[in-house]
Amino acid sequence: MFQSHYHHLDIPHTGEANTIIKKQKLARMLQIKDLHAKIEDGAEILKGINLEIKPGEVHAIMGPNGAGKSTLSSVIAGKEDYEVTGGEILFEGQDISEEAPEDRAHKGIFLSFQYPVEIPGVSVTNFIKAALNETRKANGLEEMPAKEMLALIREKSEKLGIKKDFLSRSLNEGFSGGEKKRNEIFQMMMLNPKLAILDETDSGLDIDALRIVADGVNHFKNEGNAVLLITHYQRLLNYIQPDFVHVLADGKIIKTGDKSLALELEEKGYDWLLN
Repeated sequence: MFQSHYHHLDIPHTGEANTIIKKQKLARMLQIKDLHAKIEDGAEILKGINLEIKPGEVHAIMGPNGAGKSTLSSVIAGKEDYEVTGGEILFEGQDISEEAPEDRAHKGIFLSFQYPVEIPGVSVTNFIKAALNETRKANGLEEMPAKEMLALIREKSEKLGIKKDFLSRSLNEGFSGGEKKRNEIFQMMMLNPKLAILDETDSGLDIDALRIVADGVNHFKNEGNAVLLITHYQRLLNYIQPDFVHVLADGKIIKTGDKSLALELEEKGYDWLLN
């Protein structure tokens, strides 16, 4: 059956054919085609974004203030303050443009917020247990056994230098900026999404906190997932090596390059690209 369907590939072994088909399926995780979006009842912010992210890749989006960077991350994640007015967002081949944020999260899209919300009375541990089991349930899996969950929490928190008493605190309540960011990276590592979008994760962090966040991201990334970093500054990219750097200005990606582009932006600013 398999060989009759794929005889045109001219591959002698089924195993090799399986590998090629799997690679073809994985070739694109996220495809954004001519995306236009606006804030509800407001002006257009994204004006024709094209972007393709494959598994195993790290992409960084840089740009001046007001360029549309955070809007792009919010629109990919499905935040309801924005309206898609044109184009497509394909995730693993499916158009998710109309899907609710929680459905996108269950599919494997994670967004870290620039300003995480406080949830008094809900501990970090209880929040992550609920979030992880909700995602498992949405994907037809049983709740993770308590022993396995605790072992996973211990492993991931130790990687980030998170102490036990931190895990029992109310989520983000009274957290410093660095603690909030560290907690978001902890959530990302626990949920193990396919696509992690980190929006201005480096803002307001001192060098030690920045290093911890970067270590968490580097520990998380592998050949099966992808990372999209939204940042205003190059310094995060000293610790996380991007495969691609994109410059977003006035709602469009105006230039794409590698890490050297980020260094050039640090040195020259954005004016040379905008004029």
